[in-house]
Amino acid sequence: MSRSTIALLLLLLCACKNKKQGSTQTAVKPYPVIVLQPKNATINADYPATIQGIQNIEIRPKIDGYVDAIYIDEGATVKKGQLLFRISAPQYEQNVNTAQANIKIAVADVNAAQMQLNKVKPLVEKDIISAYELEAAAYNLQSKQAALAQAQAALNNAKTNLSYTTIYSPADGVVGILPYKIGSLVNSTTPNPLTTVSNITQIYAYFSINERQGLDFFLASKGATMQEKLATLPPVTLVLANGIVLPRKGRVETASGLINPSTGALNMRATFSNPDGLVRSGSSAIVRIPQPIDTALLVPQKATFQIQGKLFVYVLDADNKVRSVDIGSNASAAGQSFVVQHGVKAGDKIVVDGISNLREDLVISPRLVNADSVYNSL
Repeated sequence: MSRSTIALLLLLLCACKNKKQGSTQTAVKPYPVIVLQPKNATINADYPATIQGIQNIEIRPKIDGYVDAIYIDEGATVKKGQLLFRISAPQYEQNVNTAQANIKIAVADVNAAQMQLNKVKPLVEKDIISAYELEAAAYNLQSKQAALAQAQAALNNAKTNLSYTTIYSPADGVVGILPYKIGSLVNSTTPNPLTTVSNITQIYAYFSINERQGLDFFLASKGATMQEKLATLPPVTLVLANGIVLPRKGRVETASGLINPSTGALNMRATFSNPDGLVRSGSSAIVRIPQPIDTALLVPQKATFQIQGKLFVYVLDADNKVRSVDIGSNASAAGQSFVVQHGVKAGDKIVVDGISNLREDLVISPRLVNADSVYNSL
């Protein structure tokens, strides 16, 4: 083979190799795309909340004495009227005994005054003694009757004080901590209560929204008064600290009439049913309020990526080139999608999968898929 022939073969071989490489570099890959269309959607607004039972009753002694007996334990469930504590205060028993003795004395005095009146009355009628004696006897009887009434009131007061030595639960609920043990000296001015009984069959979730959110919130709500607007709000959910959603939905029932000047926040309260006692007073949670949107543009989360806290999607232009667009959304709709705030419009095509392989101005082969099927699969 001549040198010219070998050179020609090498030239042809290089040309074929370059042609093959060029065809590989210009290969266009297919990507699934959807056409954005307005849809009905619901976004969830989450607000940190603190939980309180509908009743948090501090149990405090009304008398001075020593804790003689404790009939419950911390965390126990109690019923209204159930015995909780007994306070040792013998002086109140003695006060009852003294008051009872005073009543007997007062009764005897009344009887003696009545006898004196009965004795004087016929003598006055026969003009044996003056009417002054009868009048004096009548006043003496009234005085003794008043003393008897006073003694009866003292007995009632002594019995009331004695009743304070036994403390009963004022409501159904759950017992809190027991800071004082048997033998502790307690009185009405003791800093800490004997315990707290929390009625948690229903719970209050207290949360705050800022002034701007409050204005948007109530301007968008129907009704003339605040209570009418609150009544039109949809049911809300409670997300517990471990991420579990309380099965029973609640309602936002109250909104503070004042905005806190130091924080600019409006305090609100939602009420939830809690018959199982799962949620306790003092817990932390999140109140999730749904907000329906009639014409929302939804973007699947898997079609988005973040750069410096901003959310982007790849939009397809008329030449099948992709470019990244900031959609300005941080509101998550129900499911795995975002509600678009700006950047794209109805009719735009976006890439919904495989976006990690894309770059600016890359030409792709669009494979149009049904948008509803994408949303339903999330």
